[in-house]
Amino acid sequence: MAETIEIDGVRLSLSPAETSAGEWIGQREILKQLLACWLVVDERDLPLAPRIVGSPGIGKTTLGMAAARSRNQELFIYQCTADTRPEDLLVTPVLAESGKIAYHASPLVTAMIRGGVCLLDEGNRMNEKSWASLAPLLDHRRYIESMVAGIIVRAHPNFRAAVTMNDDESTFEVPDYILSRLQPTLTIGSPNRRDELAILKYHLPFVEDDMLLLTVDFLQNAHELSLDFSTRDGINVLRYAMKRLAQDPTHPMSRDAAWQEALLRCLGDDATDLQALAERKRRSLGSSEVPMGLGDFYFSPDNPLHPDYQGDDDDEDLEDDDDDTPPPPPPRRKR
Repeated sequence: MAETIEIDGVRLSLSPAETSAGEWIGQREILKQLLACWLVVDERDLPLAPRIVGSPGIGKTTLGMAAARSRNQELFIYQCTADTRPEDLLVTPVLAESGKIAYHASPLVTAMIRGGVCLLDEGNRMNEKSWASLAPLLDHRRYIESMVAGIIVRAHPNFRAAVTMNDDESTFEVPDYILSRLQPTLTIGSPNRRDELAILKYHLPFVEDDMLLLTVDFLQNAHELSLDFSTRDGINVLRYAMKRLAQDPTHPMSRDAAWQEALLRCLGDDATDLQALAERKRRSLGSSEVPMGLGDFYFSPDNPLHPDYQGDDDDEDLEDDDDDTPPPPPPRRKR
């Protein structure tokens, strides 16, 4: 049964803590930076609420989970979406079996009450109205006000928060007054080859080394070409490949064929030729060609009326003839 607590005469049912396992492998510096944000160095000091930025599947949530475990604190995760409402984010009214209204505290408010860690996952998918309800929590006031329940909830001194944000295009623009409260920005980059292999082995200890290495080679090439294939994509490819291999022992596939099929099914045709995909991405991001102007439709480039007309050698000679510099004086005759 859910734990409950009473605040100003209103009884709240609390959300359960997140208990999923997950180990942070490699990139120890970014973990230290997150833990530093949550330190309090003086009784007048306050913890920071950083934003953790990176491409989808890079490990932003795993980083927050590892930081919470290292502090021996309960972890609560709220998944932000485009239709998240302030009452979803704070306190939600529900109709109980008795016919009365009951109130459920979100993972965020539960973390505030219990002194845990809350990760607002994919925060830049949330609309401005919901962000506005968090403004007093993310500054020195450290409280939220639930208009639905009619109560103010103040954060426990041990409460810590962070926001993960994807750097892709399917997100909202977060208001500046909220970004100024979500400091600093911690950016997660792609893991190096050794760390990426270790991550795959951690999640897939049952996969043979040759298939792990094949996947790491693919991912590292994608990282070097600045393509958006993540370690999570590699894990999914390997999981599907292993399922295909185990599906029909009487007609076994080769490991290479299973991996190639998994790559195609999980990541699409583009993943089969990384160089071509990188070239298409480069062209879509911008070209060195100058866009056409109105004059291009009416005059050819060698027409003097074209706005970019440079002239020819004869014109240069004419320009020289029109030079305003006076000619040198004639030589003096000897007597």
